[in-house]
Amino acid sequence: MTTTPPRTPLPLTAADVELAAETLGDVVRRTPVHLSERLSALVGARVWLKREDLQSVRSYKLRGASLFLARLSPEERAAGVVTASAGNHAQGVAHACRSLDVRGRIYVPSTTPRQKRDRITAIGGDLVDLVLIGDTFDDAAEAAAEDASRTGATMVPPFDHPVVMAGQGTVALEAVEQLRTEHGVEPATVVLPVGGGGLLGGCGAWLRERLPSARIVGVEPAGAVSMAAAVRAGRPVTLHDLDRFVDGAAVRRVGADPLRMAQAIDPELISVEEGAVCTEMLGLYQTDGIIAEPAGAVASAAVATGAIEDLVPADADGESDVLVVISGGNNDVSRYSEVVERSLVHEGFKHYFLVTFAQEPGALRRFLDQVLGPDDDIVLFDYIKRNNREQGPALVGIELGYREDLDPLMARMAASNMEIERIDPSDPIYRYLT
Repeated sequence: MTTTPPRTPLPLTAADVELAAETLGDVVRRTPVHLSERLSALVGARVWLKREDLQSVRSYKLRGASLFLARLSPEERAAGVVTASAGNHAQGVAHACRSLDVRGRIYVPSTTPRQKRDRITAIGGDLVDLVLIGDTFDDAAEAAAEDASRTGATMVPPFDHPVVMAGQGTVALEAVEQLRTEHGVEPATVVLPVGGGGLLGGCGAWLRERLPSARIVGVEPAGAVSMAAAVRAGRPVTLHDLDRFVDGAAVRRVGADPLRMAQAIDPELISVEEGAVCTEMLGLYQTDGIIAEPAGAVASAAVATGAIEDLVPADADGESDVLVVISGGNNDVSRYSEVVERSLVHEGFKHYFLVTFAQEPGALRRFLDQVLGPDDDIVLFDYIKRNNREQGPALVGIELGYREDLDPLMARMAASNMEIERIDPSDPIYRYLT
């Protein structure tokens, strides 16, 4: 007779999340849930935004970090803590260190926006040392792990720990309670951003037990689909290529515990292009009045672009409710020029070309007269005239008045008999342009 091996218990349950909520009651803000009229009109359902960008450190990361430090023993607190972060987890740890009088060292990639770095030091004060190292979260994580091993400090995981996930799971518990008590509705779909998987694991654990009818959708940036890769492989895998733009969710390798939770929760995992995230950041800012960082706009970008199939059931008749987590608002204002650029390229308004000009008077005028349309605008022209050559290339950026103007523009280029090459957005050279 064969026996079935015992099932390994999951890292956390709904009860763990509820206990975490009791602990965090006096520590974290009860962030509001707002109806987004813009997104609701786009999808034909009520879209509710859980505003974790309004948390005291402007992201949900405070929840998991505070819970973790609150459960340290007196001896562990005395030894201090160390952590690695792309920015938001670091602010949560810094806040917890200052609140509980625990010394901490925080490792962040050198690519972390200055706004986040400044916030970490301001929040942590004299109790926190900030260390810049490497280019990615994984570089910082390796250095932090070495520090913990060498000094005996306790490592505060950003996502790969049941206690951290339980803290993050309070986002869903709180939001569902607010929808029930303040608005009299329950979400049919919950849309969550996914980086290392802590928020997905914690929220999913609570939702699967307490609101099993809810559809759970996890959204990753297209340049960092580490959770989808792990689910396919059945184990955490390290991504070779990584787009770091969505820095709060650009993780090469998800945690083992978040993956186990994802396997049990079985969410729908989708991805959105970084350009779509930029477009949604602008939509949130210009229409909803929300300053979201790239990772904070990932989930709502999936709603705005229609990336979630059958978001509204055919029989919903406009009564379906969708809960979307805006996970963070730590956006550096200096990044908005890049955000606008990426959005214009994604939306099809901005295009780049290599144009070979004859080195003679009037060459540029012929390009303007024969190729450019009435609503087209040259926004970049990079050309260096060289002696003793008959022709030379120029990098030309063109912004269209309407995205439908691209085909006529391409037709005029073909008819001009000029040597013109369009730079495809998938070309590596685009990283220098956007």
